[in-house]
Amino acid sequence: MRIRAVIGAAALVAALAAPGAQASADRGRSIGTPEQIAWVRHAAERFIGAELTRDGGEACAVLNAPMRAVVRGTNCEQRWNVRIRRLLRRRGERAALRRELRAAPHARVVVRGSTATISLPEALIRGQNRFRWTENCWMLES
Repeated sequence: MRIRAVIGAAALVAALAAPGAQASADRGRSIGTPEQIAWVRHAAERFIGAELTRDGGEACAVLNAPMRAVVRGTNCEQRWNVRIRRLLRRRGERAALRRELRAAPHARVVVRGSTATISLPEALIRGQNRFRWTENCWMLES
C-alpha cells in the first residue's frame, strides 16, 4: 500500500508540474507556421539591414502602406533617410543594429491571425516589433 501512495504522489506532482514546464518551454519557442515565422524574421532582417546600409527606400519597402504615405510633401524614403542618418549618429547604434541583425534569425516570433511580433533586443519602431500580414507579405507597423 505504501508504494502505491508514493507512486500516486509522484504522478500527481508530475502532472501538476507539466503545465508549468510546458508554459516555460513555450516562452522560448516561436508560434506560427514555419513559413510565417521565416517571413517575419526576414522582414525584420531586411529592415535592420536597410538601417545599417543607410537605405531609406529599402526600410520603406518593409513598412505598411500608411507609414509609406507622403507627409507634408516628403515621401517615405526621404523621411527614413533623415531618420537613419540621425539614428546612426548616436554612439553605439551601429553595434546595436548589428546585434539585432544577428538575433533576428533566431528571435522568438508569435503569429496570431494577421498580426505577428518578434522578440529582438531593441524595438524596431516606437517600442514595437509588430508586423501585419498585408499586401501578401509581413509589413512592419507602428
